[in-house]
Amino acid sequence: MTQTITLTWTTVCLLDRLEPDRGVAALVDGVQVALFRTGDELFAIDNRDPVSGAYVLSRGIVGSRGGVPTVASPLHKQVYDLRSGQCLDLPGVTVGRHDARCRNGLVEVRLRQEA
Repeated sequence: MTQTITLTWTTVCLLDRLEPDRGVAALVDGVQVALFRTGDELFAIDNRDPVSGAYVLSRGIVGSRGGVPTVASPLHKQVYDLRSGQCLDLPGVTVGRHDARCRNGLVEVRLRQEA
């Protein structure tokens, strides 16, 4: 059984710095994270594209598929569910997902690591 280890919350930026439906990269406790603001929701995933190995997902195209918030890799266009990290185009491929929230106008991220 896989256990998820959650670390502490880290303040990343002001909410106003995140443009809706655009990604931004941030370094959180030594991990490159891609942050996204869609509507009233915040999402954080690993910035590393699992298909190419490049750190580019923050520059991906934000959209939705069947009501699911997504980001498409800017390199090979694989689409990832921002809620789960699952690739919608390649079964079994996932990108790490992290917790994101806004408190008092500040965006905070808590890394999640599978153990």
